[in-house]
Amino acid sequence: MPAAIVYTDLDGTMVGPRGSFVHTAAGELTAEPWTALLELHRAGVPLVLVSGRTHAQLQEAGRVFAVDGSIAELGSLVSWSGGRETHLLTGELPPEFAGRAPVEVMAELGVVDALVAAWPGRVEWHAPWSSTHVGDAMLRGRVDTAEVDAWLAGRGWGWLTIKDNGRVPRTSRVTLDVEGDPHVYHLMPRGIGKGHAIAWDLARRGVDPADAVAVGDSVSDLEMAGAVGRLFITANGAAVPGMAEAVAALPNAAATTGAMGLGWAEAVRTALR
Repeated sequence: MPAAIVYTDLDGTMVGPRGSFVHTAAGELTAEPWTALLELHRAGVPLVLVSGRTHAQLQEAGRVFAVDGSIAELGSLVSWSGGRETHLLTGELPPEFAGRAPVEVMAELGVVDALVAAWPGRVEWHAPWSSTHVGDAMLRGRVDTAEVDAWLAGRGWGWLTIKDNGRVPRTSRVTLDVEGDPHVYHLMPRGIGKGHAIAWDLARRGVDPADAVAVGDSVSDLEMAGAVGRLFITANGAAVPGMAEAVAALPNAAATTGAMGLGWAEAVRTALR
């Protein structure tokens, strides 16, 4: 049965190297993603972007791809009606901070400064993209997320968690002493994530989760499986150590044969059948 709606991650999934929608993972030109996008729109199936990017960034990308909505900051901010309507999800933010943006609360408590000091040379703000986040603190580096979560709990900040949103190319902006490409992390209240946001959005739309499809490439995308009928992980994501086993453990998830945009096109066409 064709999908009623498709939720998709952006970087490393829908778009490839340097955010290109017309290049394969190997850097070769391809029209396949565009063709699949046209097929999706012709079928009348809504497309929603789900990303760690900010609301403003997704609005710009959304206009290019003619999407029906977006979920920004790794599940923190849901938007629709061309971005005019938004809803901030705050998860397990303590009651005493109700009504406030999580990133504002973290700044007041000094959480990020303490985290950076505890892992010197291993983690930093994902500048300049982190500056406008409201629901989470966007970081980059190489840390063990389980260790960070344990550290947070030990400091009385157990309502927070750090999520791995995959690798990004190392550039001159990275000042850390880490080997290889850094990962992007989102420090945010528990109870927030791509899966939680999709579930909220599906309920708002009145769409049965079984009729929804999601496409992603990272560890943070795996949680979308619990909110939709089918989840596809692109081949580049499945190639990350441990990911193939994680995908296999999910009864409604599968890896594509193609990487990045080609894998995304493959997933979209499967969703339309």
